[in-house]
Amino acid sequence: MTVQQIQLDAYLGLAFDRIPVAMIVVNPEGQITRLNQLAETTFGYQSEELIGKKVETLIPERYRHAHPSFRHGFLSAPSARPMGAGRDLSGRRKDGSEFPVEIGINPVETGEGPMILSVILDLSERKQSEQRIQSALQQKDLLLREVHHRVKNNLQVIHSLLDLQALKIRDHELVGMLRDSQNRIRSMSLIHQTLYQSHDFAQVDFDQFLTALLPRLMESYESTAGHVAIHIRAKEVKLPINEAIPCGLIVNELVSNALKHGFQQQQRGSIWVDIRQDSSDTVELSISNDGAPIPEGLDLQQSGTLGLQLVHLLTQQLHAELQVQRTLPTRFTLRFQIGMPT
Repeated sequence: MTVQQIQLDAYLGLAFDRIPVAMIVVNPEGQITRLNQLAETTFGYQSEELIGKKVETLIPERYRHAHPSFRHGFLSAPSARPMGAGRDLSGRRKDGSEFPVEIGINPVETGEGPMILSVILDLSERKQSEQRIQSALQQKDLLLREVHHRVKNNLQVIHSLLDLQALKIRDHELVGMLRDSQNRIRSMSLIHQTLYQSHDFAQVDFDQFLTALLPRLMESYESTAGHVAIHIRAKEVKLPINEAIPCGLIVNELVSNALKHGFQQQQRGSIWVDIRQDSSDTVELSISNDGAPIPEGLDLQQSGTLGLQLVHLLTQQLHAELQVQRTLPTRFTLRFQIGMPT
């Protein structure tokens, strides 16, 4: 060996020791021939304790029996690749403790013949960070559940207080106004209940919400019970809460108006609530009925009823386009884009 080769080997040896990842060289028989300083620190051994020992010394006992066959498989088709792709790997320290690792294996040619160079990353800190993040997410999930649960309960308390107040009032028109307010509160409460029962707090399953809301709304108008059928079409529609609440209130108002004014004297008919969402997050909400038409002379923009005023205000909040068909059937259609600033 020339002086230059000796100097080069010394330089490479110095670099091998200073590389900031753990590195171990293993011969085809699985014996450790060399390791750098970080590998010593990572596994808790001195070099002289491992040189000549089987690399299985650094593997948890329950995996040792299978490791030689993996090594032979690598040697039969050597190429740089991650070890145990798709599996969680563990290393074993001198004190017997185990830690998660990621290992890259590379074939190398040396003056002593072919060897396997293993590059080992200790994933302990990464796993701990992942666990901390997961714990924080779980705490956030619990907090959101508690928030939605408390909001729903508080709204139900307000609903009950209005119910008690209505029992003490003899003015039928005032009682009707309280009942309408109760329905609006129940609509908001059901949205929070839907989120509380959901696995996704970012989206309200609108089909589930409507299925809960509309039968209860029907019960509030005894004169239409058994005479008006409600049909819901809302498959695969999930709305963020900022859009779900105004949409829920709009449905509440327009269905209530149809039940109060469209089907009098036990007139039979149907109400359809249809909401669709396309791939560009454009939503179309349609509430229609085959009851009495909206009079041509009624100015919906200037209507003095709180319900229609709310519909127009909520339409503006959604930055929606509202179209009204007065008859055959009576239909209110809103189109809006999810994510518009409110």
